[in-house]
Amino acid sequence: MGSPRDSIEKRERDQDWIELIKKVSEGDQSALATLYDATNRLIFGLIVRILGDRATAEEVLLDVYTQVWRQAATYDRQRGAPLAWFMTIARSRAIDRLRSGKKEQQSKEPLEAVGEARDIRLSPEEDTVISERKKLVRSALDKLSPEQREVIELAYYSGLSHSEIATQLGQPLGTVKTRTRLGMIKLREMLRPVLEGQI
Repeated sequence: MGSPRDSIEKRERDQDWIELIKKVSEGDQSALATLYDATNRLIFGLIVRILGDRATAEEVLLDVYTQVWRQAATYDRQRGAPLAWFMTIARSRAIDRLRSGKKEQQSKEPLEAVGEARDIRLSPEEDTVISERKKLVRSALDKLSPEQREVIELAYYSGLSHSEIATQLGQPLGTVKTRTRLGMIKLREMLRPVLEGQI
């Protein structure tokens, strides 16, 4: 049993997090960053336990905060504490990934086939679609905060690790990781039509 002091601290923390969730529902990115910093280790631990793979767990962690960003307005404190809500989302996303991973494993093409497909010349229509998608990605990147755009471009275009980016920018590693994750959440949200094949 926790002490009365622990119980008071937990109530105060929950109240703070409820306020932050409300701000996230109003589109406040810094509130999401604060929630991410406060909860990501616990949530990541749960996802790793379910999936048993750290790399996949990192992707799912991103999905969890994308969902928090999108569904913050649906959070109902009467149905449970904020951490319980996060954990429910995390468990659900991790189990979904576990199931889809098994299906994917059964339907994977040999790498040679993928290589051959890339050698085939694109039709003008496909060329137009790809060029349109590149424009959308560029435009989405332009809508990020300069700090988020900088770390994502260094990671994806220069191939730098989080540690290398932190050294290059003279920023703490945790700051670089948070900016990258929040930037990716925003990008994924803006590019959802592309990711879902609607464009």
